Amino acid sequence: QVQLVESGGGLVQPGGSLRLSCAASGRTLSSVTMGWFRQAPGKERDFVAAINFWIGRTTYADSVKGRFTISRNNAKNTVYLQMDSLKPEDTAVYYCAASQALTVSDGGRYDYWGQGTQVTVSS
Repeated sequence: QVQLVESGGGLVQPGGSLRLSCAASGRTLSSVTMGWFRQAPGKERDFVAAINFWIGRTTYADSVKGRFTISRNNAKNTVYLQMDSLKPEDTAVYYCAASQALTVSDGGRYDYWGQGTQVTVSS
């Protein structure tokens, strides 16, 4: 069992930055991939970024490449999402997820999910 808790969301102006954190607890050694997804009201859940927790290989959605950076601190069992140059279309609830598989973008193959943290980009 793995528990995930996101934090760091909030309100930011376009062009601003936020850093999201996802703290994992429980049997975290069984999780290989950690990812971030987001969902805006009335829209489908979208893949944002993922990282192999042990190797560090990263994958990004095209919409966030060059603006977002995913990273992790193995000792703290924490994954981060640094979001720069934020746009209004980035507004969504951001979810952290963990998978026992090597999949990165398919949310249906993640085993554990956090409760989400709201990110609002508005002037």
